[in-house]
This record gives sequence, C-alpha cells and structure tokens, in this order.
Amino acid sequence: MENRKLSVPSGWQAPARLQYKHLTATILNEEDVQEDLVAVNSSRDLIRRTRGGSWPATELTLDENLHDLKWHAQEARDNSSFAYAIRNTQGEYVGCFYLYPFGMKTKWTEELGGYDVDANWWVTTEAYSKGDYEVLYQGLKGWMEKELAAVGRTWWSNAEIPA
Repeated sequence: MENRKLSVPSGWQAPARLQYKHLTATILNEEDVQEDLVAVNSSRDLIRRTRGGSWPATELTLDENLHDLKWHAQEARDNSSFAYAIRNTQGEYVGCFYLYPFGMKTKWTEELGGYDVDANWWVTTEAYSKGDYEVLYQGLKGWMEKELAAVGRTWWSNAEIPA
C-alpha cells in the first residue's frame, strides 16, 4: 500500500479557524481532549456508520485520546494532515473533520489517482439528529473550494455522504 503525502505550496498554512452557518472549525489540539473524548465515546456507533471504518472500535481512554490529539496537532504543524474540531454557536463540541493523505484512512488505488486528499468527518449523535452532519458536509465543500483549495482535489471517503 502506498502512503501518499499531502502536497501544499511552500509556506502555506492551514486556516486556524473556519466558519459556516452556525459551525466553527478550529485546528484540533490537546486542549480539546476532554470534549473530544466525551464526543467520540458517546457517538462511537454513529461515527463508524457515517464515517466508515472500525474507529473507534472501543471506548477511548483519556491517555489514548491525548496521544491522538497531540499527533493530529503535530501533523498540522508539519502540513502532512489536518484535523479540525467543530463547535456550534453555543460552544458545544459537535464533531471533527480530517484531511488525510491516502494511506491513512483510505488505501490509495489507481482509481483515486485524480484526487489529492481524503476528506472525512463525523458529528455527535445529538448534532446528527439536528442535521449538523449535512451542514458540516456543505461547509466542508465550500472550505475545500476556497480556504483549503491548496490541499488539492477532494475524495469524500465517508460511508454516508449527503445528497
């Protein structure tokens, strides 16, 4: 399996904050650990169903999640992948989205040769019931065309992709 790398222009930095309707995205980091842990553990079945894959297979511990969030923050500093925490206007943590090179979540194949980045996302069960899964997808499409266009052509790898 080939692990590809994101190719962004020299000196380019991902936006620290993105806004779409009532959702705000900020680069995921270790300060988000507690909210992220609660959100992931309370929505594991929904995350696996909508995002696809086996993560999270079991309930995460605080140490496991802290390790993951530190890794995501380092990857963002290196411009090798990007993870964003999503909050609503009330400040509630409602989910995450990820921009990965192929080989991290989705195996690269020749059929995917026209794409540069694997984009995927999840929201909490409560946010899903409010329609935020679809709203976040619409926001992501706009962000990928404008603020995140330097990352390249997008492959949407979620198992459930809104119309």
